[in-house]
Amino acid sequence: MQHPPLDSIRNIGIISHIDAGKTTVSERILFYTGETHKIGEVHDGEAVMDWMPQEQERGITITSTATVCRWGAWWINLIDTPGHIDFTIEVERSLRALDGAVAIFSAVEGVQPQSESVWRQADRYQVPRICFINKMDRVGADYRETLRQMEEKLGARPVLLQLPVGVEASFAGVVDLIAGEFLTFSEADQGSTVERHPIPAEIAGEAMAAQEELIEAAADFDDAILADFLEGTAIAAERIRAAIRKGTIACRIVPVFLGTALRNKGIQPLLDAVAAYLPSPRDIPPVTGQRPDGEAVDSLPCDPAGPLCALAFKVQADEGRKLTYLRIYSGTVKAGGALWNSNRGCFEKAARLFRMHAHKREQIDEALAGDIVAAIGLKEVLTGDTLCDPAHKVLLAGLTVPEPVVALAVEPRGVDDRDKLLPALEKLQWEDPTFRVHEDEETGQTILTGMGELHLEVVTDRLGREFGVRVKTGRPQVVYRETITRPAERQEVFRTEFEGKVQGGEVHLRLAPLHRGKGVRIVVPPAEVLGITRELHAALTESLTRGASTGCVTGYPLTDLEVRVIAVPVEQGVTTEGGVRAAAGRGLMHAARDGAPTLLEPLMNLEIITPTEYAGKVLGSVQQKRGRVEGIITQGNTEAIRAVVPLAEMFGYMTELRSATKGRGGFTMEFSRFDQAPVSVLQQFGLA
Repeated sequence: MQHPPLDSIRNIGIISHIDAGKTTVSERILFYTGETHKIGEVHDGEAVMDWMPQEQERGITITSTATVCRWGAWWINLIDTPGHIDFTIEVERSLRALDGAVAIFSAVEGVQPQSESVWRQADRYQVPRICFINKMDRVGADYRETLRQMEEKLGARPVLLQLPVGVEASFAGVVDLIAGEFLTFSEADQGSTVERHPIPAEIAGEAMAAQEELIEAAADFDDAILADFLEGTAIAAERIRAAIRKGTIACRIVPVFLGTALRNKGIQPLLDAVAAYLPSPRDIPPVTGQRPDGEAVDSLPCDPAGPLCALAFKVQADEGRKLTYLRIYSGTVKAGGALWNSNRGCFEKAARLFRMHAHKREQIDEALAGDIVAAIGLKEVLTGDTLCDPAHKVLLAGLTVPEPVVALAVEPRGVDDRDKLLPALEKLQWEDPTFRVHEDEETGQTILTGMGELHLEVVTDRLGREFGVRVKTGRPQVVYRETITRPAERQEVFRTEFEGKVQGGEVHLRLAPLHRGKGVRIVVPPAEVLGITRELHAALTESLTRGASTGCVTGYPLTDLEVRVIAVPVEQGVTTEGGVRAAAGRGLMHAARDGAPTLLEPLMNLEIITPTEYAGKVLGSVQQKRGRVEGIITQGNTEAIRAVVPLAEMFGYMTELRSATKGRGGFTMEFSRFDQAPVSVLQQFGLA
């Protein structure tokens, strides 16, 4: 198959809050582009993009899924991402690799908490977006309120390119404000036929006013449009589209479209918008990365003839092997070719290359700059690694990985399960940087940590289904953080005798508390300043980093403190790498204990949707959970309650909320920050 021109490629993701309709939109895109011949429905468990058994049973997206489709002359690499906060890493790594995104909002619920989270993630990677306000046929649909919330909550500048004809159940189609046409979607062929009509007379005035607002937005990116508009000169549609495209790619505006995916209305104009307004790989700035010397920064434009540079943005366990998703930024990858893994410092071989269609594959011989493909044969690679030409080594920035906040103890049920457990857990860690495994030194239990109850529930379910490992699980537990409340200093000397020879190390450390949310700052002066070798410097840094991840009293990671190395005295013939590691580890532990250690607990942003008559009862339960209510928004007969609540109080809350609201309430939550744990928790760990 001939490779498409770079200008015709669109690498896009679908992002939104859970249940806004991402997968439903994705399924319509596959149907209208001819990739599927039957629309797969989420509620029937038949969605092509939700291929995992857990996704089909729960009706949610758990893993980001890539596919390729054609829309006219355009070649679209599409990634459908999860909306649940427990699987936020799937959104993070997808946005890291994509050029554009389609953000979906419900016309009924508006901008919801996870909508804000994914929007911030897209802002972090400067990903241009277009928006689709879905569910226009639903009772309570209010696209104007959604636009207002986009401005207020997201700080976005939405530009409306369509108007609805009809509201709620009478929603009939949309007016294309640039073309000046009323579009309807035939129910006889599941919306495949788009019919074009004159703008209905009853909304002609509203359409004219909306067109003027649209032209004013376009004029911000083309001065000639403003001049023609003021003179009353007709402005060609293509000029308006070009100006809107310019503003979109610069991330200064977001074009907004309307529809109802479930009723098959509005998807084809959305596909046209993907082609018209989102960037090709050639439109985005050249990717930049560090050279191995750590100083120079390389800039690599999207050129198939340039030096190879690719990002491994997702690793998946596939029948015991690694299936690695690659975004090719520069150069060409050939099946069987040798690649340099800059993060691991080793050669890799991409034995086979594939274009992915959800979990199905199409084998290809090569992939060029601008492509998103999958490879088998890369053995050492992990999420966020850079693969490049051995003759032109470069290292790209990795991903921002959130810290897990929930822990779960697991035990194998039988002898066979014991042998298979750790290898299976290792493969699951390949896939998910937010999933961690460690052994509790006191109990010998295997502890899994993740982003939430659902995250760990899916992991244990996969252990049984995919790896045949039966496990018993304990109750979910909160993952706290240790910190110090006052400065501390320690001069640690380590000595031991091994085979008649004294080996040791000495390290002088100073610890200081930092403001909340600052994390751990390890300051190690350069090797020449400390008067030590590079090997000792590396051993020292590694030991301090590892010590900070295991804490000093409870075993929870340290946070919000600075660890500064003051001196590393060297005694000839005695000081060794092992001795320096031991001195640094022990010195950090004792210094932290001298710093009046305390615990921080994770706080969660909570949004509860409840019928008005139950709002008082729900508010009472939030306050009983040490929650702080931050706002209440009335939406018709329902209340949206926003609060900050300790995670420790939220286990099993869904059952409690359903009981309080007679099954009509629901909630979403996401991690907010760490803050001081209560005295009861400190007493539990002997810190009060």
